[in-house]
Formats: sequence, C-alpha cells, structure tokens
Amino acid sequence: MATCFAYGQTGSGKTHTMGGEFHGKTQDCNNGIYAFATRDVYKLLKSSKYKNENLVVSCSYFEIYSGKVFDLLSGKAKLRVLEDGKQQVVVVGLTETEVECVEDVLKLITHGNNLRTSGQTSANAHSSRSHAVFQIILRLNNNKKPLYGKFSLIDLAGNERGADTSSANRQTRMEGAEINKSLLALKECIRALGRKGAHLPFRASKLTQVLRDSFIGEKARTCMIAMISPSLSSCEHTLNTLRYADRVKELGSKRPAREGHNGGDMVEYEDDMGDILDDNESGRMEDGVLSPEDSDLAQLRSLNDGECSADWYNFQESVAQL
Repeated sequence: MATCFAYGQTGSGKTHTMGGEFHGKTQDCNNGIYAFATRDVYKLLKSSKYKNENLVVSCSYFEIYSGKVFDLLSGKAKLRVLEDGKQQVVVVGLTETEVECVEDVLKLITHGNNLRTSGQTSANAHSSRSHAVFQIILRLNNNKKPLYGKFSLIDLAGNERGADTSSANRQTRMEGAEINKSLLALKECIRALGRKGAHLPFRASKLTQVLRDSFIGEKARTCMIAMISPSLSSCEHTLNTLRYADRVKELGSKRPAREGHNGGDMVEYEDDMGDILDDNESGRMEDGVLSPEDSDLAQLRSLNDGECSADWYNFQESVAQL
C-alpha cells in the first residue's frame, strides 16, 4: 500500500501538482501526479513481472469536507467511515469503478474535480476547501477479487492562519478551522508514529481515520510532497512545512540509538524537539526577539544573521502576534 500526499500552505500549488495545471478555471488533468501514477501503473502491468498476475485496475475518488466524506464519482453522495471485524477502515458505499486504460482514469478524475468543493479566500482565489483522496486499486481477477495493492494520492487542503482569512465570511472561517484541525490531527499521528509505544490518535479526525492503513503495516509506504511559497511573507509557513516533511521522512527510517549515561548501554533516541519548542516559550535574545528555539521567525534570523536588522524582526513578530 503506497500513499503520496501534497502538504503546504494555501495557494502553494498542491492541487496544481496533484491534479494538473489550470487554464483559467478549467483543470487539465493530463499532467498531474494522478495521471503520471496511472500511466506508470499500466506500464508496469504490461511488464514481464506483472503480465501474468491477471490484475484488474479500479479507481475511487472522494473528498473530506468539514469532517464529512463525500463520493466524487457518485454525485457527492455522503459516505460513512467504519471499522470492520478485522479492525480495517472501510468507507461504506464508496464507488469503485473498473478502468481499462489511462483515458478512462482521466475521465474519472475530470468528473471528480468538477464536483470537488472549492472557494475563494483572501489568500487564494481558487482555494480547495476539502481534502481529496484519489485511489488506484489493484485486485486479483477471480471470484472474490482480493486486494493486491492500493495507491492513495491525496491533495490536502492548505493550512491557513487566522490572519489569512480574517476578512472572510463565517463559512470560510469555519472551513479553515476544520482544515487546520484535521491537519493538526495528521501531524500528531505522524509524531506518535515516531515514538515507540505511543498512542496513535487516528480517530481524531476523518482524515486520519481514512489514512490509518496507509501509515501502519509492514508494506505501507508514504511519500510527502512539501509545497512552499517563495515569498518572504510565507517564511513561517515554509519552515513549518519543512518541519512537517522532516517528521514524515523519519517514518521510513530506523530510529537511531545513542549511548546511555550509565556504562554505555544503548537507549532509543526520540526526537523531542517538538515538545522542547512547546515548553520553552519564555526564552528571548538580548534584543527582545524570541530565541531560535521558540520562533520560526527568530530561527530564520539565526540562519541569516546580519542580513536584516533586529527592528525588522521585531516588527514582523509583532505583526504575527496581532
């Protein structure tokens, strides 16, 4: 089971990367990650390794909007997310359409994109207001059609600060709060996966509940595309996105070990930087700016010492606090 998701601030190009370029309000799905992955799947199915496996390809496409799941291939029918007797997460009633070629898949993507919830905010004129999950499913072609493999390609809605949507209406602010809540739940799950024996809060949101099988299991593989914006005003978003990506990167690697204080015993190393950042909120540098451990802006300053004045950083921090 493989999962690829795009994460970043609103307006950084996630939908463009996953679904394809926009020409005005029309999206061309021929050159997005969805289309590229589909072409690779059919190319591999024709190779000598998989030619005799007799596999059937099918697709599903759904969105998670305001904590609810909607089927984009069935007129946005509302769906339920439940667990079966084997503790496997099942999206009840989700449409799974068999496809014969890449063109069939592109038609499904176009149909789903036209139904996906989007809106306009002060930060982005074409903002996705939901998390979209496109799945390519491989099954053995027999009576029971057991699952052989699954690719989950996810276009996450962009995380937003209150300052970004302060001028928006109540509905937009509520959508932004729900988006941030689900992204925070995903972050906590990623953090917990990096710690042995920690509780995994997958039930904290519909997003993490649906993605649970993508993160746990020996054969699960996860890839994250970190989307960042080049503007100076987005530096805090950029640092947060890169930290998020760094945590995901650690999921696939074995935790390093270090020597203990007593006699050289090896103990498991845990990355507690997130807790350290949360706990140390009072440390400041001599000129009054938060220390690098406590502020993304101050950390950026420490990496670019001398290029900007202390007054400039104080002004930017005051704006961020407001």
